[in-house]
Amino acid sequence: GRKIREVFIAEKGFSLLSADYSQIELRVLAHLSGEPALLESFEKGEDIHRRTAMEVFGVKADQVNSELRRRAKVINFGVLYGMSDFGLSQELNIDVREAKTYIEHYFERYPRVREFLDEVLAEAREKMAIRTLLGRLCRFPDINSDNQIIRKAAEREAINAPMQGSAADIIKVAMIKIDRLLDERKMKSRMIMQVHDELVFEAADAELEELKKLVTREMESAAQLKVPLKVDLGVGHNWVEAH
Repeated sequence: GRKIREVFIAEKGFSLLSADYSQIELRVLAHLSGEPALLESFEKGEDIHRRTAMEVFGVKADQVNSELRRRAKVINFGVLYGMSDFGLSQELNIDVREAKTYIEHYFERYPRVREFLDEVLAEAREKMAIRTLLGRLCRFPDINSDNQIIRKAAEREAINAPMQGSAADIIKVAMIKIDRLLDERKMKSRMIMQVHDELVFEAADAELEELKKLVTREMESAAQLKVPLKVDLGVGHNWVEAH
């Protein structure tokens, strides 16, 4: 992946600017679920994976090493994707019973998340669809399938859709606003790529500081959540350096 990124090179007089939403799906989860512990963590600007490691593994902040943080990160995003005990055991290369214990501890510490995900699944089963934060309809015609494999896949997609779908909507709003402002200001800088939660710009060197401020402001104000949206910026001659 890094080798591929190296071939994206800014032309002379320009740099590549990468603007990446920080943990936007988890921030949307905090907003939609109203889970107090997640809201508090994002409001304080805490490392959410470190916080989850403390909660799930029952350790203090100074006891969270890189491996525990990595495991907590897998659990945080695994919950978003409706990951099963078996799926988590495969990701972490641990026993299924240990994986089940981790998931149970997660929902004990973040009970409102469990309630919210159950509500999402119930709505999806009833309406065979859910709506994102901005109202976009995501349909799941196989959510009540008699085929267990098909049904379970649809359930995982439905659980994830409010977070991933809302994050996708938010970055599209930001893209439209930024594109309009670049045009209005007749800037030479241009938006060239969207990759998941990241926007990449070819920034005229003379406009770099102005562009950084513009992009940060518009991305962080693209939606009003109960927690702040945060954008991480990187600059370089190629995409690896910027990312």
